[in-house]
Amino acid sequence: MLKHISRILLGLTFIFSGFVKGIDPWGSAYKFTDYFNAFHMPWITTLAFALGILLAAAEFFLGVAFVFNFFIRITSWAMLAFMLFFTGLTFVLALTNPVTDCGCFGDALKITNWQTFYKNIVLLTLAIVVFVQRKKFKSKNGPLLSIAMTGSTMVVYFYLVAYSYNHLPIIDFSAYKVGVNIPEAMKVPENAPKAIYKNEFVYKNLKTGDEKVFGETEIPWKDTLTWKFVKAKDPVVIQEGYTPPIHDFRIESPEGEDIKDFYLYDDKYTFMLIASNLQKTNKEGMKKAAALAEAAKAKGYNFIALTASSPDSFEAFKKENGANFDFFNTDEIVLKTIVRSNPGLVLLKKGTILKKYHFNDIPKPEQLDEQLN
Repeated sequence: MLKHISRILLGLTFIFSGFVKGIDPWGSAYKFTDYFNAFHMPWITTLAFALGILLAAAEFFLGVAFVFNFFIRITSWAMLAFMLFFTGLTFVLALTNPVTDCGCFGDALKITNWQTFYKNIVLLTLAIVVFVQRKKFKSKNGPLLSIAMTGSTMVVYFYLVAYSYNHLPIIDFSAYKVGVNIPEAMKVPENAPKAIYKNEFVYKNLKTGDEKVFGETEIPWKDTLTWKFVKAKDPVVIQEGYTPPIHDFRIESPEGEDIKDFYLYDDKYTFMLIASNLQKTNKEGMKKAAALAEAAKAKGYNFIALTASSPDSFEAFKKENGANFDFFNTDEIVLKTIVRSNPGLVLLKKGTILKKYHFNDIPKPEQLDEQLN
C-alpha cells in the first residue's frame, strides 16, 4: 500500500509542476534567465526557453509514468536521479537565496527556497520508497494500457504547450489575469501585517579603536566621550509584511511622471499594447496593433503602448511601424508578467482587465465592436 501511495503522490505532484510550467513556456524561460543571471551565467540565457520546455516536459512525463504505472522499474531510476539532483540544488539555493521564488510551480503556487527544499525532502523520500519497491510494481492490465495512456496524455500535453506558446497560457496564474481590477489589486488592507525590520548601528570605541554593533535600543548615543557613530547597517527583515498582488505597476511619461491613474480610472475603453523590448517585438503583430489603434482612436478609445525600451527610440520606431499612438515606460519584468507576448494587447475599462491577446490574436479593425461586446 505504501509503495502505491508514494507512487501516486509523487506522480500527481510532478504532473502539476510540469503542467503549470508547460502551459506557460515563456514564464519558465524567464525563471531560468533569473537563475542564470543570479549565478553570473548570462552566456547561457539563450538556452533558457529550451531548458524551460525540457524541464517541464520531463517532470510531466515522469508524473504521468508514475500515475499510469509506466515501466516503473526504469522510470523509478530517472525519478530518483531527478530528485537527488534537485534536492541538492535546492539546498544550495536555500542557503544562497539568489532568487526569492523558486519557480518550481510557475506562477500557480509560489513558495520560498527553504519551503522548496523541505518539499523536495518529502518527494525524495517517496522516490526512495518507490525505487526500493520498483520490482514489485506490475500492471494488472498489461503494459499496453499504461503505454497507451501515457502516450496519449503526452500528446495532449504537447498540444497544450504548443497552443500556449502560439497564443497565451490556457490558464493564467498571473496577478494580471482577466477579471482583475488593477487599482483594487494594488491596495493594502488597513489591518494588513507590516514588515518588521531589525536595525543595527556600528559605533567605534574611541579608547580602544574597536568597532561594535548595537541594536536600536542599545545605542550609546549619550556616551560621546567613548563611542563615535560610524554607520548604519542595512536593515534586516525579521518578518515579511503584506505585499499586494500588484505592487509595482507604473506608467511613466518621458518626463518620469507616473500617469497610470489617468488610464486606470478612465470610463472609456483603454487598449494597452505591451512590448517589453521594441527591438525584439514581432513586426507583424505591431502592424496589426497599429491598424487596430486607428479604429479604436476613431471611436474615442484610449490606445497606448507600454515598453521598457528607451524613450529615445520611440519616434523612430513609431515611424518605421506606423504606430500612431503614445509610448510610455513600464518595468520590463512587469510587462513580461502582464502578458506572455511581445507585443501583446490588454483591454481595460476602469482599471479592470477585460481581455488579453497574443500578437497572433490581435483583432482586425472590423472586429473591434465584436470584441467590446
